[in-house]
Amino acid sequence: MFTERQWVIDILNPAAECIGFSDYKTCFSIAQIVILFGSCYKISRRRSGASFGRNIMTSVNGKTGRNDFCPCGSGRKYKTCCLPAKDRAFYLMKQQYLRQYRIRLKDPKDVEGIRSAGSLAVASLDYIAHHLAPEITTEYINSLIHDFITSQGATPAPLNYMGFPKSACTSVNEVVCHGIPGKRVLREGDIINVDVTPILNGYYADANKTFFIGSPGVDAEKIVSAARECLKRGIAMVKPGNTVGDIGWAIQEYAESLKCSVVREYTGHGVGYAFHEPPEIPHIGQRDTGIVLVPGMVFTIEPMINLGGPDLRLLDDNWTVLTVDRSLSAQFEQTVVVTDDGVETLTPYNLEEPLLSLIGGPAAP
Repeated sequence: MFTERQWVIDILNPAAECIGFSDYKTCFSIAQIVILFGSCYKISRRRSGASFGRNIMTSVNGKTGRNDFCPCGSGRKYKTCCLPAKDRAFYLMKQQYLRQYRIRLKDPKDVEGIRSAGSLAVASLDYIAHHLAPEITTEYINSLIHDFITSQGATPAPLNYMGFPKSACTSVNEVVCHGIPGKRVLREGDIINVDVTPILNGYYADANKTFFIGSPGVDAEKIVSAARECLKRGIAMVKPGNTVGDIGWAIQEYAESLKCSVVREYTGHGVGYAFHEPPEIPHIGQRDTGIVLVPGMVFTIEPMINLGGPDLRLLDDNWTVLTVDRSLSAQFEQTVVVTDDGVETLTPYNLEEPLLSLIGGPAAP
């Protein structure tokens, strides 16, 4: 008797692997399901053959190499058998997401370009960390970042973007986001978020960190720790088949458990070909709601977490955003890509390092 469990183990899951998924449950678009059942047909014809079990074992750690035997059991190499079907599935998915959501999925070449820009974004944050100290101005920070990014053959995306006058955002204490560098002097005990976006070879990557200026107070430690953990939990929700709402849910659940609030008005966003692309990634939400995540989606997760209430005020410069109650606000951001089996950060800095490593100055990591 051919049971449902045998069908899943012997046919559905191997067919899903042929088109690049960990199991059949992660095939959720019409295009993928059609291609999946095409692979099922091939596998079912060979299910009783001796070659089937042998060829299934050619994949290593769940990944089938181009020159491995195809998991469908044909006896042919993967690159000449079912790999073209995987490529076709990705093409159809790209068309579907562009048409339905205006989301432009990235292929491996694009991801590599964004990864390079992301490495520069992280290097910029590491560079500026060594220069942060009491009594310097945010304008000085901006000049250092501008010179560093341009020295690497890249362009700072914020400069002149919709009229923004500087090459980075510097948001101090009660400034939630989009702080314009200027004459403000950093003081002992401040926190500052530095947000950078290099354009390298036509690709954008976006990242930010919140740093301590000198020794932090109790409130500063709490909000910086909360914001960093929110980013970590948001990233952990990214995998094919999960939704945008899952990301926001994880962030909101954690922040509000600490009696902190999550900024609603500003969100993460698609990035890569341009500074801001669809989709928006809210930092609040409900599980299993919103756009389904698929491989090739590239976007930022950048929760802004307030120690007090969520209400905001926009200054007359039309950029600088403050907490209405003047409570501290902190933020961390990374650019991520949805992979076939999970997530990769394209701006990979350590979210597990000791909190006090975020104190700026020569001793910064």
